[in-house]
Amino acid sequence: MSAVAAQPASGGLEQPAAPTVGASGVSPSTAVTPTPTTPSDPVLNPTPSVEIPPLPALDDAAARQEAGKLQAALKREVPNLQSFTIQQRAHWVAAARNGVEQGGYRITRAQVLVVVDRNPAVQRLALVLALPDSDDWEVIGGVKVSTGTKGRKYYYITPTGVFDNTTDRLGYRAEGTKNENGIRGIGAKGMRVWDFGWRNAVKGWRTDGETGDIRLEMHATDPDFLERRLGHTGSEGCVRVPAAFNVFLDRHGLLDVQYEQAASYDGRFRALLRKDRTPSPIAGEVMLVFDSGDSVAPASRS
Repeated sequence: MSAVAAQPASGGLEQPAAPTVGASGVSPSTAVTPTPTTPSDPVLNPTPSVEIPPLPALDDAAARQEAGKLQAALKREVPNLQSFTIQQRAHWVAAARNGVEQGGYRITRAQVLVVVDRNPAVQRLALVLALPDSDDWEVIGGVKVSTGTKGRKYYYITPTGVFDNTTDRLGYRAEGTKNENGIRGIGAKGMRVWDFGWRNAVKGWRTDGETGDIRLEMHATDPDFLERRLGHTGSEGCVRVPAAFNVFLDRHGLLDVQYEQAASYDGRFRALLRKDRTPSPIAGEVMLVFDSGDSVAPASRS
């Protein structure tokens, strides 16, 4: 699916209102307080309380061990991975730390960040393990991507910033339908589409820096015609990823830590998530986009 211009909606990194979880894991807003009855009162079955699982939390050693397992799974499940030198890994970690700081996102638990370099000369994505109490973050692996391109009407430059996958937006799956040109724009049927909401972006066809609002998403692309072009700009503003990597993120729930909580009380999220998933305890919720070349000034920060 391509990015679509529209009116802005409220966004940012503030979390949506959700049931408050007490020390017992029970939502006080949904817990039932028994009401004294008299012999003449009918006996009612109490409404069951909502049990929301806590966010997974690993110490540094356990998180690094889990990152090693993910790295091995990535090598098994995703072809054509990108290799990074020691210097390049340090570059990705520094970019992730800088983006987190500038975006105002707090690392409160060990988690995977999906980090994208939109620089037209790079067009890569790296999975980075972020740790709350250590500067020694790790790069797990990476793939080629395509972000927004310049010079084509209605094509936007993918915005930079920290974009969270929260439960105030429900993602979806591709239906595998073709457009008038025979292209499956968001990939084959069943491919996951992560929705990061309405975001402000530079209009790539203009030279005056004018901006507009797009629906920022990350998704697969046409496996027959467009996946071979990954590594070059080409999208209308979204982030295109390889199909196998799309499945990897989906199967291991690496952007779905909030969705896993919501699935405990909301059938819509249970229906979206894979039945065969094995969510990682270092799953996160953030896609971070930066530009190592600073070819276009960011339109906004989230």
